[in-house]
Amino acid sequence: MLMRTRLLWGGLSILILGALFWPTFASMVSIWERSETFAHGFVVLPIALYLVWRERSGLGSIPYRADWRALPFVAINGFAWLLARLADVLVIEQLAAVVMIPILVWLIFGLAALRYLAFPLGFLFFAVPMGEELVYPLMQFTASFTVGMLRLSGIPVYWEGTFFSIPSGDWSVVTACSGIRYLIASLFLGVLFAYLNYRSLWRRLVFVAASIVVPILANGLRAYLIVMLGHLSGMRLAVGVDHLIYGWVFFGLVMFILFAVGNIWSERGLEEKVATTPTPPVGTARLSSRATVGEWPVVLFGLALLAVWPLLGMLTESRAEADPQWPAFEIPAGQAGWRAMDERLTDWSPRYMGMSEESRRDFARLDDQVGVYLALYRQAGGEMVNSENLLVVEKDPVWRQFERSTRTLRLADRKLTVTEARLGSSSQGLLVWSWYWVDGHETNRSHFAKIQEVLALLSGRPRNEALIVLYTPIDLKTEPARQRLQDFTEEMLPLLDASLRNPSGRTRND
Repeated sequence: MLMRTRLLWGGLSILILGALFWPTFASMVSIWERSETFAHGFVVLPIALYLVWRERSGLGSIPYRADWRALPFVAINGFAWLLARLADVLVIEQLAAVVMIPILVWLIFGLAALRYLAFPLGFLFFAVPMGEELVYPLMQFTASFTVGMLRLSGIPVYWEGTFFSIPSGDWSVVTACSGIRYLIASLFLGVLFAYLNYRSLWRRLVFVAASIVVPILANGLRAYLIVMLGHLSGMRLAVGVDHLIYGWVFFGLVMFILFAVGNIWSERGLEEKVATTPTPPVGTARLSSRATVGEWPVVLFGLALLAVWPLLGMLTESRAEADPQWPAFEIPAGQAGWRAMDERLTDWSPRYMGMSEESRRDFARLDDQVGVYLALYRQAGGEMVNSENLLVVEKDPVWRQFERSTRTLRLADRKLTVTEARLGSSSQGLLVWSWYWVDGHETNRSHFAKIQEVLALLSGRPRNEALIVLYTPIDLKTEPARQRLQDFTEEMLPLLDASLRNPSGRTRND
């Protein structure tokens, strides 16, 4: 295969990939546009192309040959993309689409080319908007670091989750204070700096590790300094827009110091010296310009295999849109002494989106009160497992979420793992248990719920999913409220589960 023809096939394969997986790539661009955290995605492709051009001197000595060994990876990665798309796991869907690029390079140009361009191709992964799952752990770390530093400074602190109070005022660590933007920006620049300035692997790894650790610690220090600035100024400074300005100025200073220190051990001069040394011939250059038996069928079969997965996705999604219509759901009446209340237990409500319907009922037994909220997802379009489905929005004017943890219940016939959260307003506190119910399976883990969604969809069963939330008032002690929810779950969950499973009265679209 002539080199020019091979390059044309390479360009054509990328165009085909872009056309077939266009919704996935478009979703990435949409996130770049609306999120400052991932705005660097716009420069990833230009940088990757520059890195390829930078390595152009050695491209002429690489033996090029279409490699059939890439075909299983086209199939496996395509199947992973399909499962992620059906389950609405956007980050996995986007990762699989980007991974297909180096696989196509392997398929058309061969394993030697893939190895030679490993870093430029790997750098494309920074185009995928990922890392949001780190926001809550980073918020917890920042809060604990700040509180610890305040106490070391001799300032008394009342601390609840990501909220804390000092004598001069109240503070909270929100998403913007988590440091996720600093971390992603630092890692993006750190990986690029390490590749361009070092040749030894250990130096590159050390600097990349530093670009991860330094911004996390720096963000904790930044939060502490801002709180101290507000405290010492009588809450006149660092409580408004200047709060963010100080943060970015501090981050810029930290990054300058990090890269200045990293530059001390730079091996760039050595790299340039090596790069100017002529590359010895390897004696296989003819492979890049001659046809090889079996190359055309391998490439054509690989592109055909690439097209299978988007087509299967469209077929499966069209079938899902024809799901049967379900009758209106109602939480069953109480039993074992639990009776439905006429008045609402609380004015709080979860902020869930995209459900086909929701149902709510509050129960009482003597002095005990427990509420049940269900968001049902039984039609195509709504996404149950979604980061925007929250118990309390971050800037809610009334309610706050102080703590969140995982708790495993031992029921009569099984174990149930729930997410436990403590909510509060100025007039009421609530202990909340929540979990996912998918086609008869219960879990509080989002990835397990996604897996069950895919299995149900592939089996042809109609969509039947729900977010279940139990809540009860809480006073100073957590254990009585926890025991109240435990009793209610043991006595009422079998009835609720049977109501969700029961498909009677269902009518199909005609």
